Amino acid sequence: MSHKGKETVCIRTKKVYDWVTRQVDVPLISLNNSELDEAFVCKLNGTGNFCDLLEENDIDVDTLTVNCYLSDAQGNRIDPKVDHKALLCQEIKQPGGRHDVDVTLPNGDEITLQKVKVLVKGHVVAELVDAVGNVVCRTCPIQWATAQTFILCAPEGTKLNCHISFFECDASLICTPEFNQLDISIVLCLEVQMEANVKLEIEARVCRPREEILEAVLCPVEKFPPQCPEIFPRTH
Repeated sequence: MSHKGKETVCIRTKKVYDWVTRQVDVPLISLNNSELDEAFVCKLNGTGNFCDLLEENDIDVDTLTVNCYLSDAQGNRIDPKVDHKALLCQEIKQPGGRHDVDVTLPNGDEITLQKVKVLVKGHVVAELVDAVGNVVCRTCPIQWATAQTFILCAPEGTKLNCHISFFECDASLICTPEFNQLDISIVLCLEVQMEANVKLEIEARVCRPREEILEAVLCPVEKFPPQCPEIFPRTH
């Protein structure tokens, strides 16, 4: 066969039945009172709540920068694109299995998809940095979690494959007479695929995620019996 020719091959691989990506805003993490006092690990003189300790050690909260980053359970900084094992992303099993959902596509066609629930868990660390870049205090790893529901092509036999492709974290420390608390907000991009092992004879091209279907018919719609227009109502 000429080196310029093509041949058909049969391969065993994972077929992607569906693929979407979603921006997820994780519920705000707020630590106050005893939770705040126990969260930070640092050497400060004195006793009392954490904000009072900062003041007693002549540390002005307004001059501190609060950073946060994704970590493993031991507090080591991780890259979500590489360290998948440090994160948990798994399907939440539903009683009776995945539920079918009727969806109307933008072109008007109706299709039956499946409802897939996904649990994502990880850890984050916040640190206080002074004006010259020194870390004053750092928290223990703080666990976060989010549960998401997707409408996907997920027939029986397919398995979930998911990972985080982007992670952003913001944190702020509030020390006022009314509030002593640490707030952490997390935004991530979740890549979700439904896969199954198949044997394929293929010709291929690059594929990309589809646009996510955000709305589906979850509540039953009342259906009326069909009429008999040939006999009623009659037109004269």
